[in-house]
Amino acid sequence: MNPIEQEIIQLTADLNRHNYNYYMLDAPVISDYEFDQLLHKLQDLEKQHPEFMQPDSPTQRVGGTVTKKFETVKHVYPMLSLGNTYSEEELVDFENRIKTIVNQDIEYACELKYDGLAISIQYENGVMKRAVTRGDGAQGDDVTANVRTIPSVPLRLQGDDYPDFFEVRGEILMPFARFEALNHEREDIGEPPFANPRNAASGTLKLQESAEVARRGLDFRLYYLMGENLPFPTHYDCLMKLKSWGFRVPDVLQKAQGISQVIDFVHFWDTERKTLDFPIDGIVVKVNDFALQQQLGMTAKNPRWAIAYKFKAEKQSTPLLSIDFQVGRTGIVTPVANLSPVPLAGTIVKRATLHNAEVMAALDIREGDHLFVEKGGEIIPKIVGVDIDKRLPNARPVPFITVCPECGATLVKNEDEAGTFCPNELHCAPQIKGRLEHFIGRKAMNLDSLGEGKIEILFERKLVKTVADFYDLTYNQLLGIEKKFPAEDGKAERIVSFREKTVENILAGINNSRTVPFERVLFAIGIRYVGETTAKKLARHFKNIDRLSSATKDELLEVNDVGDRVADSIIDFFNNPENLEIVIRLRNAGLHFELTEEEATPIANILEGKSIVVSGVFSISRDDIKKMIEQYGGKNVSSISKNTSYVLAGEKMGPEKRKKAESLGVPIISETDFYKLIGK
Repeated sequence: MNPIEQEIIQLTADLNRHNYNYYMLDAPVISDYEFDQLLHKLQDLEKQHPEFMQPDSPTQRVGGTVTKKFETVKHVYPMLSLGNTYSEEELVDFENRIKTIVNQDIEYACELKYDGLAISIQYENGVMKRAVTRGDGAQGDDVTANVRTIPSVPLRLQGDDYPDFFEVRGEILMPFARFEALNHEREDIGEPPFANPRNAASGTLKLQESAEVARRGLDFRLYYLMGENLPFPTHYDCLMKLKSWGFRVPDVLQKAQGISQVIDFVHFWDTERKTLDFPIDGIVVKVNDFALQQQLGMTAKNPRWAIAYKFKAEKQSTPLLSIDFQVGRTGIVTPVANLSPVPLAGTIVKRATLHNAEVMAALDIREGDHLFVEKGGEIIPKIVGVDIDKRLPNARPVPFITVCPECGATLVKNEDEAGTFCPNELHCAPQIKGRLEHFIGRKAMNLDSLGEGKIEILFERKLVKTVADFYDLTYNQLLGIEKKFPAEDGKAERIVSFREKTVENILAGINNSRTVPFERVLFAIGIRYVGETTAKKLARHFKNIDRLSSATKDELLEVNDVGDRVADSIIDFFNNPENLEIVIRLRNAGLHFELTEEEATPIANILEGKSIVVSGVFSISRDDIKKMIEQYGGKNVSSISKNTSYVLAGEKMGPEKRKKAESLGVPIISETDFYKLIGK
C-alpha cells in the first residue's frame, strides 16, 4: 500500500475514534488543539492526494461541499407520518384498537417527540452511505454532504456485529442555545431571526454550503432502526444496541406496561420538557415488539402500532388592529401586527412579528381579521393563523408595502433572501440610527454612556449623522441639550438631559473607545452580514483594514464562514466612497484598524482545549476576561453543557446557570481561581 494512503487511513481512523470519545462517550483523551492539528494534517494530505480520501473522512465534518441542487431519492422503506392526538382518551382508544387485533397485554416504548426535521440515514458495511429527508414519504432530498457535518452522526460504525445494510430514522434539530446564538447573529447583521428551532434546523439542512451547516451546530436524535437481520426482536433493545455501534441513543426512552404507564410518562414530560436544552412538541408511543408491529401493520398513511401525543400550545384569537412596517439597521423591512391585547402564557400580548412578505402572503391576512396567536416555545408571541370564521365579507388583503415608509425609496427583494429591504442605507433615518446604536453597543465600541435615547437626540439635532461624527463632538455642543420622551408601552414619561456630568461621561467613553481592538471596531462599523464572530475571523485572517479592504473575492472566501454573500457585501462596502470616508475619519480619530502583535499571538496555551462560560461581575470588564481566555488558548462559549470545561463565576452569577453547572458536574471557578489557572 502507498505510504501516503496508509497515513491517510490511519489518521482517519484515529480522528474518528477521538470524535467518538468526545461526542458519544463525553471522554476526550486529547485536547481540542491536538485534534485540530491532526485534522489539519489530514486535510493537507487529502488536498494533495484526493484519490486516497476515505468515505468516512472526518474532514467532511467541517464541510466545504457546495450543493447547487439536492437530488431526489426514493426511500428504501417509506417514511410514513404518525397519527396525532392531543387527548388521553384517544391514547386509551389507541390501545383498544390494538387489542381488537392482538388480544394480549401490550408493552410500549415511550420516547420524546423531537421538534425538528425527519431524516433517514443509510449504512452499508459499517459506513454511512446516504442521508435523505422525509419529503413526501416515498422520496426525499439527498442531503448527505450536510448531514456528514453533524458530529452526532457516526461516519463509520464501531464493532463488527451490525447488519450489512440498515437505516436509522431520526430527527435533525437545533438545540436552544445554538438557536438563540444563531438568531442573535442574524439580528446583528440585519437578517430576520428564525421563528423557532424547527425552522432553523430545516433551513440549515437545506443550505448549499456544507461549511455553514457545520458552523450552525445541528444535532441528530435517532428514534428507529430499520433493516433485515436486526439484533433484537424489540424496538427498545435495538435502540440500546445502537450505542455499541457508535450512535448517541436517546437520553429519554422508557418501557411502559399498558397505556396507564404511558399516560404517567406523558404527564411527567408535559412539565419536565421545560428543563430540556432541545425542542420537543410531544411524546411518541410505539408497540415495543417488532412481531406485533408487523401483525398490526399500516393504514394508507400511518402505522397502526405507533401514535404521537402532542402537547398543546396555548393559543388565542384576537382582532388585528393594524400593521406597522419597521425598517431595521440593515434596511430589512419587518411587518409587525398590532393586536387587541390578549392574555397568553402569563403575559399580555399586544404585538407580534409577521416576519416578511412571504409569511404575510402565506397567512393571507386581510383587513379586520382576527388572528390566532400563540407563544413559540412559551417565550415569543407568534401569529399562527387567521380565524376565518370571524372574517368580514369582502375583506381586502393587506398588501406588503413597495416603498420605504421612512425615506420613500423603492424597496428591493433579492431572489435568494426572504426579507425585503430599503437600499437607501446611507440616507434612510432608521438605518442611520440603527448603525449608530449598533456602533455604541456593548459588543462593539461599548459606549454605554450614550444609551437611553441620547442617540435619537443627537441624530435629531444633526450632531451625529455617521459613526465618525461621535469623535468630533465637543463639550459645548452637548451641554444643556434636553428632550422629553412621552409615556408609551407602560413606561412613564421621561426627560433626558445633557448635564455636566453626563457630558463628561459621554466624552470620556468616546475617548476610551479608542482602545477597542480591531475585531470589535470591524464589527462596529456595520458591514452587512458581518456579525461578531465573522468580524473576529476576518480581523485575525487579514490583520489590518488595508488588506481586508483590498481583498479579492477569492481571498475573502478563504476565511472560514465567509461565503459568497458575505464576500460580496464586504466588497460592496469598501467600494462605496462614503463608507471609505467614514473608515478614514475613524482611523484619523485614533481607532484600531489592525491587530497588535499581542492580539495576533496567543500568550500561552494553558487553556488549550478548554471551553469556558463567563457569568457574573468581575474586578475587570467581562470583555477583558474573555480576551484573556482567548489569549491563553481557551474558547469562550455562551451556554453551559456537559462539554463545558469551567464556569468562571463572578459576583451576582445567575442562579439558573449555577444550578445547571452543578447538575452537570461542571467545575465552577472564581476570578482568583482563574488567575491561578493561567499563572497570573
